[in-house]
Amino acid sequence: MTSTDTHAGISPDTDAVAAIDAVIGEQSPDGERLCAKCGRPCGDSPSDDFCSENCQSLWRTENAAVLPGHEVLDRVRDFVARFNAFPSAHCAPMLALWYAHTHAADHFYVTPRLILSSVEPGSGKTRVLEVAQFLVRAPEMTMSATTAALFRMVNDGPITILFDEVDAIFNAKTGGNNEDLRGLLNAGYKRSATVARCVGDAKAMKVQRFPVYAPVALAGIAGGMPDTITTRAITVHMQRRTEDEEVAEFWEEDVEREAAPLREALAAWISTVTAKVSQGRPPMPAGVRDRSAEIWRPLIAIADAAGDHWPDTARAACSHFVTSASTNTSRGTRTQLLSDLRDLFQHRQADRLATSEILATLTSLEEAPWGDLNGKPLDARRLSTELRPYGVRSKDVRLPGFTAPVKGYRVDGPGGLADAWNRYLPKPSTPDGAATSATSATPQVNPVADTETAAATTRDTPPGPSG
Repeated sequence: MTSTDTHAGISPDTDAVAAIDAVIGEQSPDGERLCAKCGRPCGDSPSDDFCSENCQSLWRTENAAVLPGHEVLDRVRDFVARFNAFPSAHCAPMLALWYAHTHAADHFYVTPRLILSSVEPGSGKTRVLEVAQFLVRAPEMTMSATTAALFRMVNDGPITILFDEVDAIFNAKTGGNNEDLRGLLNAGYKRSATVARCVGDAKAMKVQRFPVYAPVALAGIAGGMPDTITTRAITVHMQRRTEDEEVAEFWEEDVEREAAPLREALAAWISTVTAKVSQGRPPMPAGVRDRSAEIWRPLIAIADAAGDHWPDTARAACSHFVTSASTNTSRGTRTQLLSDLRDLFQHRQADRLATSEILATLTSLEEAPWGDLNGKPLDARRLSTELRPYGVRSKDVRLPGFTAPVKGYRVDGPGGLADAWNRYLPKPSTPDGAATSATSATPQVNPVADTETAAATTRDTPPGPSG
């Protein structure tokens, strides 16, 4: 701590320098120097101007020059981009906005989760968190904190949770069974959320409601994250960098020193626009609504307050990540089943198919799970069970080649597949990129499978009992 400390990388404010110069030299009656912040004697402080680190920090915050928002976000974006080879140009701007929102999270109704996912280790997920800890508000880096500990840390907050190797926490294959933690992360997405727990001994037991609202970033291997968390998150699918992708060396002590003025500038600017951004109702890009709009509202409101290119930059990033989420290949089993069924019906240009024909085709797909679901292939009962929550039901259908109705599924009408396709799958596209309806889509470029052999066999041989 010195009398000449200023924000590194930020031009010193002339008035601020003059202000501190004005108090330097003030002395108590006995000749001892007085603190420029609180007026008490500096005593044995290493600084001639401040009695403590706290007073110096407070003084610097109060007298800091507030940079324009777009300039602060530009600097944070560029700083973040130095240490990772991101899979998209939208990643660094999004991270700058997410870091900014942590400094005003208490004023938003929602704090979007940030997920850093990859198919293999060594893809830069941890490095993102290591840089983030020097830019977000009140970081809490962890890999194995218990749910009870997180409850209390959030309750004592504010904090920003940076959770690494979270795939080990939730992955059932490695023994992960953390419903309490999943509940905390889910509920803490909204400011009004609390989680009730019994506290005290048996004689004085009482229910305590713990506030669990806090910004959270989660890093882990793809496939181990509960859907209830991913739907509340902005997900970056990190990749290993190639031989020709260069990033800056990460020396933690250097990064901490260089990031400090950026974090202070970010916090100082955000404090001047908090009321504006917390009450904002920013327009969303086309197609972004419901949960996606809720997630992106804080970030786009901050971008609008920053001005310059940031409103456009934020909306472009929003469209990119929302589209990426809707086409993510790591979707749940039921959603994949809907998608594969849509591909099958479109490829066959059929509005109804027999259950036996559907099963024969799906279980023959080499890169789909239907041939081996926990040791057994998909059967009529499991197919019916998976589709029932969508309101889809098997029906007696008449098909060419059969003398009597057989059990099967239809596209249209009550219990048909079209409604589920329209509600839960992204719209298929024509070759010119235009979205089509589920019932009028043309055959896909990459069909599900060559079904002609299976179809011919099925039509010539009446199916056995099916659901």
